[in-house]
Amino acid sequence: MMVEPIRETASPIVAAQDARPPVIEISALGKTFTLDSGPVVALESVDLTIRKGEFISFVGPSGCGKSTLLNMVAGLLSPSQGEATLNGARIDEPSRQVGFMFQTAVLLPWRTVEENVLMPAEIFGTKTQALREKARSVLEAVGLGEFLKAYPQQLSGGMQQRVSPRTLTSEPDVLLMDEPFGALDEFTREAMNMELMRITQAAGITVLFVTHNITEAVFMADRVVVMTPHPGKVSGVVDVDLPRPRDIGQMQEQRFTDLMFKVRGILGHG
Repeated sequence: MMVEPIRETASPIVAAQDARPPVIEISALGKTFTLDSGPVVALESVDLTIRKGEFISFVGPSGCGKSTLLNMVAGLLSPSQGEATLNGARIDEPSRQVGFMFQTAVLLPWRTVEENVLMPAEIFGTKTQALREKARSVLEAVGLGEFLKAYPQQLSGGMQQRVSPRTLTSEPDVLLMDEPFGALDEFTREAMNMELMRITQAAGITVLFVTHNITEAVFMADRVVVMTPHPGKVSGVVDVDLPRPRDIGQMQEQRFTDLMFKVRGILGHG
């Protein structure tokens, strides 16, 4: 059954979001893993339509299938039931249109920071001087401008995590993010989130963002998808009708607080 967004009225902001063309359509999607102890249903009957340029946050308890869902949208896992489509085509394998930022930094130790960032462009044969300049701009924005020639082992864990936005240099149509900033301190994470919103909005990138932080989920998103405990289902979708561009001051507004408690209520923590 399709889960409808939880909304009082369709605000002009929400109406504009609804008018965007669909990019990802998820229909009755499910995933069952076969273990020695028997089958385990990780995800069940997920229905979602994600529109161009939307920023969608996913929240839910650990083990509710958020990462499994992203892996199926990325084409890294095959669904057991249902399907997911990208621009109308069934997702059966990884696509160059989709970028993925993982929970931990995946860096080659023999390559410098700049070389790690440019590696996807080398693989796809799209490395250019313009792309190199863009990569440097992204690294400057996340505070790594002085470490272009440094190797991963010369960076702290938090600094390595800040290399994660390298995916943005290729401006994918869709960006999947599985708690990529979870290991960062609060202030660095906040700065990374602001930069992420700036870049993805300017480029019109569609973002699926997994987080356990309700404040972060609401602040970043156009919609917050709330997942149930295992097996993972969609228990509610909350429209975030806050204007963009966002700023930290909006967190002090009553509407922001109301939206946070609406998400908490669906999670059962209200």
